[in-house]
Amino acid sequence: MELLKTVGNKNGHQLLQCNDGSGKLPVYRGLVDAVQSIVGTGGLKGLYQGVTRKVWGYKSARGLYFFSQTSPQWPTLGTEERTGTLTVTNPIWVIKTRLCLQYTGLPAAVTQAPQYKGMIDTLFKLWRHEGLRGLYKGYVPGLFGVSHGALQFMAYEELKKGYSHYFGTPINKKLSSTEYLIMASLSKIFAATATYPYQVVRSRLQNQYTMAEYNGAVDVIRKTFRYEGVRGFYKGLVSNVLRVTPACALTFVVYENVIHFLMLSS
Repeated sequence: MELLKTVGNKNGHQLLQCNDGSGKLPVYRGLVDAVQSIVGTGGLKGLYQGVTRKVWGYKSARGLYFFSQTSPQWPTLGTEERTGTLTVTNPIWVIKTRLCLQYTGLPAAVTQAPQYKGMIDTLFKLWRHEGLRGLYKGYVPGLFGVSHGALQFMAYEELKKGYSHYFGTPINKKLSSTEYLIMASLSKIFAATATYPYQVVRSRLQNQYTMAEYNGAVDVIRKTFRYEGVRGFYKGLVSNVLRVTPACALTFVVYENVIHFLMLSS
């Protein structure tokens, strides 16, 4: 599973997201082609670029995410907390994107972009060359991503309600792990698909090789639609879903079992 997550992390969705057809960057025909190309040039190590930053960003965001969803003031306070989470973690996502999107064998004009050796090195170079603004590239489209959690929880709860209504069981009845896995997977796929375009816009703004071509989120949207159509906003969707769904489903199973355990213990 970790290999699947890291393939999605670097080589699946983000490489495909930034493949804007400009000819400056490597062109991949899909997930399998991207994996083969990266292993061929960088070995298995290439599949794990940016994984440390992914763990830092994901774990901190996930903890605050579940806190916001279970807050008694949700969704009003939850939305504010998710925005706060984005504000805190956005620099981590920029660092992760820069480390993931480093290529070899590119023209000299392209490789003039700073090359990064690790998380700290990326942080210092971002601050020195781009300042605070560089650490918050992609923040605006990221704001649209705060709806992801709300959509996921809404779909998840609606699936549980529908299940309860169909079988005539209490809404708070403990279900099997398989049932939780199915509901969590479906809700994650729905939320990931509905909000995916913002990830494409964010990645293109954060990509060190092509960011100069865009004058902001609106410009990315305009150019992506003009040159690639609606399909351009969903590049890498399949690999992204493959990456996020298993972890999310397992997280919800653990979450539900812990909640029921605490209810029985109280």
